[in-house]
Amino acid sequence: MLLRFEIGGNLEVTCDRCNSNLPLDLWDEFNITVKMVEEPELMNEQEEDPDVYYISHGESHIDVANWIYEFINLSIPMQKACGFEKMDGPHCNKNAKDLLKKWKKKKSQGRKIQFGKV
Repeated sequence: MLLRFEIGGNLEVTCDRCNSNLPLDLWDEFNITVKMVEEPELMNEQEEDPDVYYISHGESHIDVANWIYEFINLSIPMQKACGFEKMDGPHCNKNAKDLLKKWKKKKSQGRKIQFGKV
């Protein structure tokens, strides 16, 4: 049996570049193959493919909550930033942009950089 999961939705994350709230659209699909066997616990322990799961012949229900939770987390990118490399997008934090420019200028001049409030 093949289970197909489509994960989609909208959420708000914190931008890794400027620390502003950034809307994020998610969509991904995942497949799990479920096989019926005599000893599902043993087979699940031995299986190396995370996309294959074993159940016994007599089972009539499968709890998919943990899979859905994992799929949602896998759909969220590791680096959360808008596509505006120069930090000039509609959601970018202008104060953070100015502070980064200031730090870059000091660094290029060889001065010590002190961190403060944004």
